[in-house]
Amino acid sequence: MECCGHETFFDYRHVYLNFTNIEVTLAGNRTAKTCPATLGPGFAAGTTDGPGAFGFQQGDTKINEFWKRIRDFLQKPSDYQVACQKPKPVLLSTGEMFFPYAWAPAIVPIQILRIGKLIILSVPGEFTTMSGRRLRESVKQTLIRNGNGQFDNDTRIIIAGLTNTYSQYIATPEEYKQQRYEGASTLYGPHTLSAYIQEFNKLAVSLAKGSKTVKGPSPPDLSDLQLKLLPDPSGDSPPPGVKFGDMKHDVSVPKSGFFHKGDTPIAVFWSPNPRYDLLTEGTYAVVEMLQGKRWIPAYDDDDFSLIFKWDLDNIASAYGSASLEWEVPDSASNGVYRFRHFGSFKRTTGSVTEYFTGASSAFAVS
Repeated sequence: MECCGHETFFDYRHVYLNFTNIEVTLAGNRTAKTCPATLGPGFAAGTTDGPGAFGFQQGDTKINEFWKRIRDFLQKPSDYQVACQKPKPVLLSTGEMFFPYAWAPAIVPIQILRIGKLIILSVPGEFTTMSGRRLRESVKQTLIRNGNGQFDNDTRIIIAGLTNTYSQYIATPEEYKQQRYEGASTLYGPHTLSAYIQEFNKLAVSLAKGSKTVKGPSPPDLSDLQLKLLPDPSGDSPPPGVKFGDMKHDVSVPKSGFFHKGDTPIAVFWSPNPRYDLLTEGTYAVVEMLQGKRWIPAYDDDDFSLIFKWDLDNIASAYGSASLEWEVPDSASNGVYRFRHFGSFKRTTGSVTEYFTGASSAFAVS
């Protein structure tokens, strides 16, 4: 692809990795492995700008008997885990804790994106400054060696942290030995950074040579395992003589006959509990603009100017209502608008979900 007189390439590589058991090749052809996730006592100590409590200190290499008992009650770390994580003492063996679901990710994604000579490394955690430098330099040299002239010292490498998932910190081996907050929060053991460098270099080779990568194991879908502390709604019905989506209070138009920028028209609809269907990829509230003979969505509840509120009519009432409030932005075009409300409900717990919509009267903005 040509752009601005220069040849520009757009490409990417993305894989999932089980970070609890990656074999890493170290200097001198030595090998080591990453570990199931743990947190050390330095994690509980917090940082200088956000210290922890209960007497934990950064750099702690011992855990007192009280906290060992608490740890073992939650999950006693295996002998393998203790040996693998040294010199980190195991305060929480999160990689061995699975109730009600895994306490730490095992399968994490890494990704490399190319925009010409700009390379973005998408990492699923927080790299320390020196970890980031080492990763960037290693990937850069790998690209130069394998890119057949595509990459050189002008190639720029950027790290995009906390991307796609979160797996705490990634410290250097030297920082890991210190067991301050970042080292104690490096989940997968002392060779975590080496594993990231190794696996990113594999992606860099694939990107430079144009070869394919293996997707890797998919992370678990935990959607159906999420804890619910709020009971599901048990069934809704509107007041006698009305339907959901009917107006409870229509838009009150000013005496001038139109709203100005900065005004807040409000419409209130009879509406059930909005939690029957969260309308993912949809919306509860829309401001539509009349264009010709058609109503076109202009603003929805993604926009800060449009607010959706739901509440019961009063404490003793079984009837709910939804309030749509639009603070007309300065950028709004003059014209005719209306509110539209979308929702769903069940008549009883076991009945099917029904959907509805309702619209307010039209009003003018000038």
